[in-house]
Amino acid sequence: MSEAKKKSTAYVWFDAEFTSLELDQAGLLQVAVIVTDAALRRIAPPEADLNLCIRLGQGDEVSPWVAENLPALVAKCRSGEAVSIGEADRQIAALVDRYCGTPCQEMADRPVLAGNSVHNDWFLMRKFLPMFGSRLHYRLLDVSTIKIQWQDWAEQPPFDKENVELLNRYFPEAALPSVNAHDALFDIKASIAELAFYRAHLGVVSEKL
Repeated sequence: MSEAKKKSTAYVWFDAEFTSLELDQAGLLQVAVIVTDAALRRIAPPEADLNLCIRLGQGDEVSPWVAENLPALVAKCRSGEAVSIGEADRQIAALVDRYCGTPCQEMADRPVLAGNSVHNDWFLMRKFLPMFGSRLHYRLLDVSTIKIQWQDWAEQPPFDKENVELLNRYFPEAALPSVNAHDALFDIKASIAELAFYRAHLGVVSEKL
């Protein structure tokens, strides 16, 4: 297979919840990771998925929106369940190393960061998770880009991530009992389902145009 046709070695699905919607001032509250191949099949089994709350210190504050909308998560981040940012970085790097064969000297052999609006997560990942970031390709797979094309080019409504039946139809494991928005692990699974939906329908739509 030529270099031009080489598929990505893996997709590292990543989502984070932040202390603030203002990224320049934000820290991490929660991080989650799932690893698949380019066909959206798992490389790492479900039990290897990471879903970590990041420890908040006594003086660390969250924005009013986060305090109002994510109180349970903030409480976990102030509990013994939370881990340090350094420990989160080590755990994610170890997961990627085990299932993606990183670190890789060649950029083409590195896995691609994937998610919804993943440039936001990438911004804070680069700031707080350097071991993880050093293992990734420079490219990003942003499902939001495909969503925009689906709406603008195909002129179709976006994938409904609050429809549990639809989520389970397209998420490979069909194992989402309910919607849990603003939970990093749920959001990753919803993003995988959303990409699978667009892949299944974009070709059909293009034939009708």
